[in-house]
Amino acid sequence: MSIFRGAGVAIVTPMKTNGEVDYEQFKKLVEFQIEGGTDAIIVCGTTGEASTLTHEEHLEVIRYCVEIVAGRIPVIAGTGSNCTQTAIYLSKEAEKYGVDGLLLVSPYYNKATQNGLYQHFKAVAQSVKVPVLLYNVPSRTGCNILPETVVRLCKDVENIVGVKEASGNISQIAQLAAIGEDVVDIYSGNDDQILPILSLGGLGVISVLSNVAPRQTHEICNKFFEGDVAGSRKLQLEALNLCNALFCEVNPIPVKRALQFMGMIDGTLRMPLTEMEEKNAERLQSAMKQYGILK
Repeated sequence: MSIFRGAGVAIVTPMKTNGEVDYEQFKKLVEFQIEGGTDAIIVCGTTGEASTLTHEEHLEVIRYCVEIVAGRIPVIAGTGSNCTQTAIYLSKEAEKYGVDGLLLVSPYYNKATQNGLYQHFKAVAQSVKVPVLLYNVPSRTGCNILPETVVRLCKDVENIVGVKEASGNISQIAQLAAIGEDVVDIYSGNDDQILPILSLGGLGVISVLSNVAPRQTHEICNKFFEGDVAGSRKLQLEALNLCNALFCEVNPIPVKRALQFMGMIDGTLRMPLTEMEEKNAERLQSAMKQYGILK
């Protein structure tokens, strides 16, 4: 059974001006998402700045998220690492908190062969019982999980159920769908490719856009599932300019600035991420106004 269907938000981790995690604002963001119809919360992923959280912070954010969501929608925790033992540790701890699933990014920097990826993901997934999604984002990791490797893992490891595909390579994703034999749940990892991936049999998106437009992102998926492909396409295309603006600097710099524009968060980013350049902030603000989420 799939962990979720529709639009899951890759939620930001708000920080105070002193750099500490702001749990009060985090709770407000979660409630905003649930009220907006988001289908799942993905916590401590790329957008959640997991790479600069300490292990203790990382796990506390996951625990707190599960606590405040309180079973209303699924919570999926990012627990991947380029160190297999670290990924196992984070995954086992997150499972204790009651997460509904895990998101495991491919090993970065040290990379791996396809066999190495297989052994890594297998070892981590077999250390827990909750469902696992792989996360393929070669632009950040320098490592591409090939379709054959994804299918092999989903067939061989019972609780590996699918993949967040953020390669941007539609041909590769089509190949994955073609050979997946109904054993791979595919989620878009790019907000500008939600509809194309749904059309290939995808189940939804793990979304940055949802941070600022949860209802609209949900509806891109929902209309498609209801058979209103034209309506889904219209919403996808209407969001394109904002999607591009949200990635005009490295994620999550723009989406955090967008949430500041909306009065949802204040605070800061953690180094090495820096504040958005003003010309890009103006572009983002203009796109938000055009989209109707700012006056």
